[in-house]
Amino acid sequence: MFDLTGFQRDIMYLVAGLNDPHGLAVKDELEKYYESEIHHGRLYPNLDELVKKGLIKKGKKDRRTNVYKLTDRGLRELQDRREWEDQYLQEKQAITT
Repeated sequence: MFDLTGFQRDIMYLVAGLNDPHGLAVKDELEKYYESEIHHGRLYPNLDELVKKGLIKKGKKDRRTNVYKLTDRGLRELQDRREWEDQYLQEKQAITT
């Protein structure tokens, strides 16, 4: 996960949280979060890179629509990342209380 961009990590979290989303569903959710338009030229190369890295897999819903799903490795990577983040948040909370 250390070699991913924040945008790619956000995509992974969305793919994990949505039920086999297609690209436009991921795009819509990213636009809500970023409060700006996400261009196809930014989204799809990042999805393809995550597929290439084995973190998500791409399947076909129909002839025109791809769907995305987190791989087991992708899920482990997100869980490890979450544990790493949580240790620092917990330390911060202990200091402020």
